Amino acid sequence: MLAYIKGTIEMKMTGYVVIDVGGLGYKVFMSEVGIEKLGNIGEMVKVHTYYKVREDDISIFGFNTLEELKMFELLISVSGVGAKTALTMLAVCEPSEFALAVISEDVKTLTQIPGIGAKSAQRIILELKDKITKEQQIEKINAQVNGNTKKKSEAEDKLQVAIENNNKVAEAIAALQVLGYNKKEIEKAFAKLDKNELSTEELIKKGLNLLGL
Repeated sequence: MLAYIKGTIEMKMTGYVVIDVGGLGYKVFMSEVGIEKLGNIGEMVKVHTYYKVREDDISIFGFNTLEELKMFELLISVSGVGAKTALTMLAVCEPSEFALAVISEDVKTLTQIPGIGAKSAQRIILELKDKITKEQQIEKINAQVNGNTKKKSEAEDKLQVAIENNNKVAEAIAALQVLGYNKKEIEKAFAKLDKNELSTEELIKKGLNLLGL
């Protein structure tokens, strides 16, 4: 398994680059945006990689950042999303913006990505929402442990807020389920609320009012 490739750019072609490492040329598939950001021919670069092995195919996919690689791995875990589609998605949407759209269940934003229709967007949300939430929580804990105070982008700040809101909603839903309500009717009631400014306790109280207790 290749975690990354570090060498000089030998060639830049449509859809891939060739990186020379000690006389060996590695063909690395990348998005056009990723290739543009990589640098000029002859420059030393480091590319994070995903090594795809199939019976009839061995391919290396490259990414400028570790965040892009992680998002790629999440995307190809979704049924019906292949490596080329995932690269296209990353080319038009930053990882933090994509994660925010998934966490916020923003179908409109996802369907603006080439090749993603309404059904595909819903499937992506269904399969990735919990995974992205867990991934972001782990990263937050690691940053706190390691004392990483890197300034966050606006999209990253919004993503963190969205995750915190989702956690509050999940806690409120669990509490209402204990009281005998099923998850679907709770979610239907919560769909009528502006949940962003409410605490877990407030969500439970408003949920009870809407559910008629």
